[in-house]
Amino acid sequence: MRLDDYDDGIQVRDQRGGNFGGGGGLGGGGGGLGLLLSFLPMLLGNRKMGCGTILIIGVVGYFLVAGGGLNLGSMLGGGQPATQGQVQGQGGSNLEESCNIDASSREVCNTLSSLDKTWGQMIQGYTRPTLTFFSQNGQSGCGAAQSAMGPFYCPADNGVYLDNDFFSELDQKFGAAGDFARRYVIAHEVGHHIQTITGISAKVRQLQSRASEAEGNALQVRMELQADCLAGVWAAKNKDRLESGDIEEGMRAANAIGDDTLMRNAGRRPVPESFTHGTSEQRKQWLNRGLQSGNPNNCNTFEGIF
Repeated sequence: MRLDDYDDGIQVRDQRGGNFGGGGGLGGGGGGLGLLLSFLPMLLGNRKMGCGTILIIGVVGYFLVAGGGLNLGSMLGGGQPATQGQVQGQGGSNLEESCNIDASSREVCNTLSSLDKTWGQMIQGYTRPTLTFFSQNGQSGCGAAQSAMGPFYCPADNGVYLDNDFFSELDQKFGAAGDFARRYVIAHEVGHHIQTITGISAKVRQLQSRASEAEGNALQVRMELQADCLAGVWAAKNKDRLESGDIEEGMRAANAIGDDTLMRNAGRRPVPESFTHGTSEQRKQWLNRGLQSGNPNNCNTFEGIF
Protein backbone atom coordinates (compact mmCIF):
# COMPACT_ATOMS: atom_id res chain seq x y z
CA MET A 1 0.00 0.00 0.00
CA ARG A 2 1.53 3.29 -1.10
CA LEU A 3 1.09 6.12 1.39
CA ASP A 4 2.20 9.73 1.42
CA ASP A 5 4.66 10.98 3.99
CA TYR A 6 3.05 11.94 7.28
CA ASP A 7 1.91 15.49 7.89
CA ASP A 8 3.04 17.59 10.84
CA GLY A 9 -0.42 17.53 12.39
CA ILE A 10 -0.35 13.93 13.58
CA GLN A 11 -0.27 13.45 17.34
CA VAL A 12 2.65 11.27 18.44
CA ARG A 13 4.30 10.63 21.80
CA ASP A 14 7.40 8.54 22.37
CA GLN A 15 8.00 6.50 25.51
CA ARG A 16 10.77 4.37 24.07
CA GLY A 17 13.84 4.42 26.25
CA GLY A 18 11.72 4.68 29.38
CA ASN A 19 10.54 8.23 28.74
CA PHE A 20 7.10 8.14 30.37
CA GLY A 21 6.98 11.83 31.10
CA GLY A 22 4.56 12.75 28.34
CA GLY A 23 5.80 15.13 25.69
CA GLY A 24 3.82 16.67 22.88
CA GLY A 25 0.62 15.28 21.52
CA LEU A 26 -1.82 14.97 24.40
CA GLY A 27 -4.30 17.69 25.18
CA GLY A 28 -6.51 16.46 28.03
CA GLY A 29 -4.15 13.70 29.08
CA GLY A 30 -4.89 10.70 31.20
CA GLY A 31 -2.29 11.04 33.92
CA GLY A 32 -3.37 10.61 37.52
CA LEU A 33 -6.16 8.21 36.67
CA GLY A 34 -4.29 5.40 38.38
CA LEU A 35 -4.19 1.78 37.45
CA LEU A 36 -7.82 1.39 36.36
CA LEU A 37 -6.86 -1.06 33.66
CA SER A 38 -9.10 -4.01 32.86
CA PHE A 39 -8.29 -6.64 30.28
CA LEU A 40 -11.83 -6.90 28.86
CA PRO A 41 -15.00 -7.79 30.77
CA MET A 42 -14.31 -11.47 31.37
CA LEU A 43 -11.15 -10.67 33.31
CA LEU A 44 -13.04 -8.71 35.93
CA GLY A 45 -13.37 -10.45 39.26
CA ASN A 46 -17.11 -9.86 39.49
CA ARG A 47 -17.62 -10.80 35.83
CA LYS A 48 -19.39 -7.51 35.22
CA MET A 49 -18.14 -4.10 34.28
CA GLY A 50 -19.23 -0.83 35.80
CA CYS A 51 -19.74 2.28 33.70
CA GLY A 52 -16.65 3.91 35.20
CA THR A 53 -14.27 1.13 34.26
CA ILE A 54 -11.60 2.14 31.77
CA LEU A 55 -10.79 -0.49 29.21
CA ILE A 56 -7.94 -0.97 26.87
CA ILE A 57 -9.11 -2.27 23.53
CA GLY A 58 -6.58 -4.33 21.62
CA VAL A 59 -6.50 -5.97 18.24
CA VAL A 60 -5.98 -9.39 19.85
CA GLY A 61 -7.98 -10.85 22.73
CA TYR A 62 -7.01 -12.10 26.17
CA PHE A 63 -8.55 -15.27 27.50
CA LEU A 64 -9.15 -16.95 30.83
CA VAL A 65 -10.25 -20.50 30.23
CA ALA A 66 -10.74 -23.58 32.38
CA GLY A 67 -7.51 -25.19 33.43
CA GLY A 68 -5.44 -22.04 33.71
CA GLY A 69 -4.89 -18.62 32.27
CA LEU A 70 -3.93 -17.86 28.73
CA ASN A 71 -2.89 -14.47 27.50
CA LEU A 72 -1.34 -12.89 24.49
CA GLY A 73 2.05 -12.74 26.16
CA SER A 74 2.30 -16.51 26.30
CA MET A 75 1.62 -16.70 22.58
CA LEU A 76 4.00 -13.91 21.68
CA GLY A 77 6.72 -14.81 24.12
CA GLY A 78 6.68 -11.17 25.18
CA GLY A 79 5.93 -9.23 28.30
CA GLN A 80 9.13 -10.15 30.15
CA PRO A 81 10.93 -7.33 31.92
CA ALA A 82 14.21 -6.19 30.46
CA THR A 83 17.21 -7.99 31.91
CA GLN A 84 20.84 -6.96 32.01
CA GLY A 85 22.09 -6.72 28.47
CA GLN A 86 18.65 -5.87 27.08
CA VAL A 87 18.49 -2.17 26.35
CA GLN A 88 15.28 -0.50 25.30
CA GLY A 89 15.58 1.52 22.12
CA GLN A 90 15.79 5.26 22.60
CA GLY A 91 12.83 7.35 21.59
CA GLY A 92 12.67 10.64 19.79
CA SER A 93 12.25 14.02 21.46
CA ASN A 94 10.05 15.45 18.71
CA LEU A 95 7.80 14.30 15.88
CA GLU A 96 10.52 14.16 13.25
CA GLU A 97 12.85 12.12 15.43
CA SER A 98 10.15 9.72 16.63
CA CYS A 99 8.81 9.03 13.15
CA ASN A 100 12.24 8.51 11.64
CA ILE A 101 13.99 6.32 14.21
CA ASP A 102 13.52 3.40 11.85
CA ALA A 103 11.49 2.31 8.84
CA SER A 104 8.80 0.77 11.02
CA SER A 105 8.22 4.02 12.90
CA ARG A 106 7.96 5.97 9.68
CA GLU A 107 5.45 3.47 8.30
CA VAL A 108 3.35 3.84 11.45
CA CYS A 109 3.40 7.64 11.20
CA ASN A 110 2.49 7.57 7.52
CA THR A 111 -0.40 5.22 8.28
CA LEU A 112 -1.66 7.38 11.13
CA SER A 113 -1.54 10.43 8.89
CA SER A 114 -3.57 8.67 6.20
CA LEU A 115 -6.14 7.54 8.77
CA ASP A 116 -6.47 11.07 10.14
CA LYS A 117 -7.00 12.53 6.68
CA THR A 118 -9.52 9.88 5.68
CA TRP A 119 -11.64 10.04 8.83
CA GLY A 120 -11.34 13.81 9.01
CA GLN A 121 -13.10 14.00 5.66
CA MET A 122 -15.92 11.73 6.80
CA ILE A 123 -16.58 12.86 10.38
CA GLN A 124 -17.43 16.45 11.18
CA GLY A 125 -15.44 17.68 14.15
CA TYR A 126 -13.05 14.73 13.98
CA THR A 127 -10.39 14.81 16.69
CA ARG A 128 -7.08 13.09 16.09
CA PRO A 129 -5.98 10.21 18.30
CA THR A 130 -2.53 10.28 19.85
CA LEU A 131 -0.21 7.42 18.95
CA THR A 132 2.33 6.49 21.60
CA PHE A 133 5.39 4.43 20.78
CA PHE A 134 6.74 2.36 23.65
CA SER A 135 9.27 -0.42 24.03
CA GLN A 136 8.45 -3.32 26.37
CA ASN A 137 6.84 -1.09 28.99
CA GLY A 138 5.02 2.20 28.96
CA GLN A 139 2.24 4.17 30.60
CA SER A 140 -1.22 5.00 29.26
CA GLY A 141 -4.21 6.87 30.62
CA CYS A 142 -5.66 3.42 31.33
CA GLY A 143 -2.66 2.21 33.31
CA ALA A 144 0.45 0.26 32.43
CA ALA A 145 1.32 -0.55 28.83
CA GLN A 146 3.20 -3.78 28.18
CA SER A 147 4.39 -5.42 25.00
CA ALA A 148 2.46 -8.59 25.86
CA MET A 149 -0.80 -6.70 25.45
CA GLY A 150 -0.18 -6.10 21.77
CA PRO A 151 -1.29 -2.79 20.22
CA PHE A 152 -4.25 -1.25 22.03
CA TYR A 153 -6.49 1.79 22.28
CA CYS A 154 -7.10 3.65 25.54
CA PRO A 155 -10.31 5.73 25.50
CA ALA A 156 -9.24 7.64 28.62
CA ASP A 157 -6.64 9.59 26.64
CA ASN A 158 -7.79 8.86 23.07
CA GLY A 159 -4.52 7.05 22.57
CA VAL A 160 -3.24 4.22 20.41
CA TYR A 161 -0.32 2.41 22.07
CA LEU A 162 2.18 0.42 20.06
CA ASP A 163 5.40 -1.49 20.55
CA ASN A 164 6.74 -1.89 17.01
CA ASP A 165 8.16 -5.30 17.92
CA PHE A 166 4.59 -6.60 17.63
CA PHE A 167 4.91 -6.44 13.86
CA SER A 168 7.75 -8.96 13.93
CA GLU A 169 5.55 -11.26 15.99
CA LEU A 170 2.68 -10.70 13.57
CA ASP A 171 4.92 -11.93 10.78
CA GLN A 172 6.89 -14.70 12.48
CA LYS A 173 4.41 -16.17 14.95
CA PHE A 174 1.06 -15.29 13.45
CA GLY A 175 2.13 -15.80 9.83
CA ALA A 176 0.66 -12.46 8.79
CA ALA A 177 3.39 -10.63 6.92
CA GLY A 178 3.11 -7.57 4.72
CA ASP A 179 2.70 -3.82 4.99
CA PHE A 180 -1.08 -3.95 4.69
CA ALA A 181 -1.31 -6.45 7.55
CA ARG A 182 0.57 -3.98 9.75
CA ARG A 183 -1.56 -1.06 8.62
CA TYR A 184 -4.74 -3.04 9.25
CA VAL A 185 -3.68 -3.40 12.89
CA ILE A 186 -3.24 0.37 13.26
CA ALA A 187 -6.47 1.08 11.38
CA HIS A 188 -8.33 -1.31 13.69
CA GLU A 189 -7.17 0.62 16.76
CA VAL A 190 -8.12 3.94 15.17
CA GLY A 191 -11.48 2.30 14.50
CA HIS A 192 -11.89 2.13 18.28
CA HIS A 193 -11.14 5.85 18.40
CA ILE A 194 -13.97 6.42 15.92
CA GLN A 195 -16.27 4.41 18.18
CA THR A 196 -15.23 6.57 21.13
CA ILE A 197 -15.71 9.99 19.56
CA THR A 198 -19.03 9.01 17.98
CA GLY A 199 -20.47 7.73 21.27
CA ILE A 200 -20.71 4.07 20.32
CA SER A 201 -18.24 2.95 22.97
CA ALA A 202 -20.17 4.70 25.75
CA LYS A 203 -23.40 2.97 24.73
CA VAL A 204 -21.69 -0.42 24.71
CA ARG A 205 -20.09 0.13 28.13
CA GLN A 206 -23.47 1.06 29.55
CA LEU A 207 -24.99 -2.15 28.22
CA GLN A 208 -22.05 -4.20 29.47
CA SER A 209 -22.40 -2.76 32.96
CA ARG A 210 -25.63 -4.69 33.46
CA ALA A 211 -24.85 -7.69 31.26
CA SER A 212 -23.78 -11.19 32.19
CA GLU A 213 -20.26 -12.33 31.37
CA ALA A 214 -21.35 -14.04 28.16
CA GLU A 215 -23.52 -11.08 27.13
CA GLY A 216 -20.70 -8.63 27.84
CA ASN A 217 -18.28 -10.67 25.77
CA ALA A 218 -20.77 -10.83 22.89
CA LEU A 219 -21.06 -7.04 22.94
CA GLN A 220 -17.28 -6.76 22.92
CA VAL A 221 -17.13 -9.01 19.86
CA ARG A 222 -19.47 -6.59 18.08
CA MET A 223 -17.14 -3.73 19.02
CA GLU A 224 -14.13 -5.51 17.59
CA LEU A 225 -15.84 -6.60 14.39
CA GLN A 226 -17.00 -3.05 13.82
CA ALA A 227 -13.41 -1.83 14.26
CA ASP A 228 -12.33 -4.40 11.66
CA CYS A 229 -14.99 -3.09 9.29
CA LEU A 230 -13.92 0.51 9.86
CA ALA A 231 -10.35 -0.49 9.04
CA GLY A 232 -11.69 -1.85 5.77
CA VAL A 233 -13.54 1.42 5.09
CA TRP A 234 -10.29 3.35 5.44
CA ALA A 235 -8.59 1.03 2.96
CA ALA A 236 -11.51 1.32 0.53
CA LYS A 237 -11.32 5.11 0.65
CA ASN A 238 -7.67 4.76 -0.37
CA LYS A 239 -8.15 1.98 -2.91
CA ASP A 240 -6.04 3.85 -5.44
CA ARG A 241 -3.12 3.28 -3.05
CA LEU A 242 -3.63 -0.46 -2.73
CA GLU A 243 -1.19 -2.80 -4.41
CA SER A 244 -1.38 -6.39 -5.56
CA GLY A 245 -1.57 -8.73 -2.59
CA ASP A 246 -2.64 -6.12 -0.03
CA ILE A 247 -6.15 -7.46 0.47
CA GLU A 248 -4.81 -10.99 0.89
CA GLU A 249 -2.37 -9.73 3.54
CA GLY A 250 -5.21 -8.14 5.47
CA MET A 251 -7.32 -11.27 5.30
CA ARG A 252 -4.44 -13.44 6.51
CA ALA A 253 -3.94 -11.11 9.46
CA ALA A 254 -7.65 -11.12 10.34
CA ASN A 255 -7.69 -14.90 10.09
CA ALA A 256 -4.60 -15.28 12.28
CA ILE A 257 -6.00 -13.23 15.17
CA GLY A 258 -9.49 -14.69 15.37
CA ASP A 259 -10.36 -15.90 18.86
CA ASP A 260 -10.92 -19.49 17.76
CA THR A 261 -7.65 -19.66 15.85
CA LEU A 262 -5.66 -18.14 18.71
CA MET A 263 -7.11 -20.60 21.17
CA ARG A 264 -6.45 -23.61 18.95
CA ASN A 265 -2.90 -22.47 18.29
CA ALA A 266 -2.37 -22.19 22.03
CA GLY A 267 -3.57 -25.75 22.53
CA ARG A 268 -6.93 -24.76 23.98
CA ARG A 269 -10.44 -25.72 22.98
CA PRO A 270 -12.31 -22.69 21.62
CA VAL A 271 -15.02 -21.54 24.01
CA PRO A 272 -17.40 -19.22 22.11
CA GLU A 273 -18.80 -17.67 25.30
CA SER A 274 -15.33 -16.36 26.12
CA PHE A 275 -14.65 -14.81 22.71
CA THR A 276 -14.08 -11.06 22.81
CA HIS A 277 -12.91 -10.32 19.26
CA GLY A 278 -14.76 -12.78 17.03
CA THR A 279 -13.82 -15.85 15.07
CA SER A 280 -11.38 -15.77 12.19
CA GLU A 281 -14.27 -16.06 9.75
CA GLN A 282 -16.15 -13.19 11.37
CA ARG A 283 -13.12 -10.93 11.36
CA LYS A 284 -12.45 -11.60 7.70
CA GLN A 285 -16.12 -11.06 6.88
CA TRP A 286 -16.35 -7.66 8.52
CA LEU A 287 -12.98 -6.44 7.26
CA ASN A 288 -14.11 -7.41 3.78
CA ARG A 289 -17.46 -5.68 4.28
CA GLY A 290 -15.68 -2.41 4.92
CA LEU A 291 -13.33 -2.99 2.01
CA GLN A 292 -16.17 -3.67 -0.39
CA SER A 293 -18.50 -0.87 0.68
CA GLY A 294 -16.21 1.96 1.76
CA ASN A 295 -19.17 3.14 3.83
CA PRO A 296 -19.05 3.27 7.65
CA ASN A 297 -22.84 3.00 7.73
CA ASN A 298 -22.42 -0.58 6.52
CA CYS A 299 -20.39 -1.36 9.64
CA ASN A 300 -23.37 -1.49 11.99
CA THR A 301 -22.66 -4.56 14.07
CA PHE A 302 -25.18 -3.34 16.67
CA GLU A 303 -28.30 -3.45 14.52
CA GLY A 304 -31.28 -4.26 16.71
CA ILE A 305 -29.36 -3.48 19.91
CA PHE A 306 -29.27 0.32 19.83
